Amino acid sequence: MNQTAPSDILCIGSVLWDVIGRAASHMRQGSDVPGRITRLPGGVAMNIAMTLARFGLRPVLLSAIGKDPEGDELIDACRKLGMETAHVYRSEDLPTDRYMAVEGANGLIAAIADAHSLEEAGDKILRPLTGGALGSEAQPYEGIVALDGNLTKSLLETIAQSPAFARADLRVAPASPGKAERLLPFLSSGRATLYVNLEEAGLLCQDEFSDTEAAAAGLLSRGANRVLVTDGGRAATEADQDRMLTQVPPQVLVTRVTGAGDTFMAAHLAAEHAGADRDAALESALRAAARYVSGEMPL
Repeated sequence: MNQTAPSDILCIGSVLWDVIGRAASHMRQGSDVPGRITRLPGGVAMNIAMTLARFGLRPVLLSAIGKDPEGDELIDACRKLGMETAHVYRSEDLPTDRYMAVEGANGLIAAIADAHSLEEAGDKILRPLTGGALGSEAQPYEGIVALDGNLTKSLLETIAQSPAFARADLRVAPASPGKAERLLPFLSSGRATLYVNLEEAGLLCQDEFSDTEAAAAGLLSRGANRVLVTDGGRAATEADQDRMLTQVPPQVLVTRVTGAGDTFMAAHLAAEHAGADRDAALESALRAAARYVSGEMPL
């Protein structure tokens, strides 16, 4: 039934096309400047999977991708990048999702995530974990699961309580501050490791935090099992009920920001999968994220 290998990590969530416009100048509302526009495979689950593949792991994608030309092209790109796509839900009537962002020298200016097909597909994307291909409620999947908050709140609530995920090492990211509150079920269940930034931690706790240590403490006090809280180029904190660890990331020139949090999460996953202790895993993740935002790590 469970045909995955020890190097497999399930990546559940958005797999779509990223359309990113980047400019070297500072921008504000209404700016019209020269720059570069790229289209690349993206989405939180996809970004995590791409980084995992660079670390020699085999990501298994569970997502919704349309049976349209853009979807066929995206599936082909995923396979070429070393991902397993056999369990992706392919919809006849839902288009392939897209994400569009504009970045300037002063960071992310604006972004729109069109993940409606993923949301409408709902629990169809989880059939491999409930129907026997990868697991079931009677024989749950026992490996690492990277989960993103682009799923609907009701589906995330189901995952937080489902017996099919009872033995999984759940790692969860909110996808964006606008979707942070979708992760509330994982605070009450105490089942997952949460990867959030300072703003997202505040939204989950309905509070404001001055630093990542305070944010981590706030999340733990509300029932979180384990948390990793980042704050751009400032100190990041990894914590559970037994220990709190804080490190400062390497200082680099920021050339891009979209996907940095996903790179951090994937690098942390890969380090722990390889046997790194908590200090080394956090250091590895911060170093990978710094390389990514500086432009050193390939897209």
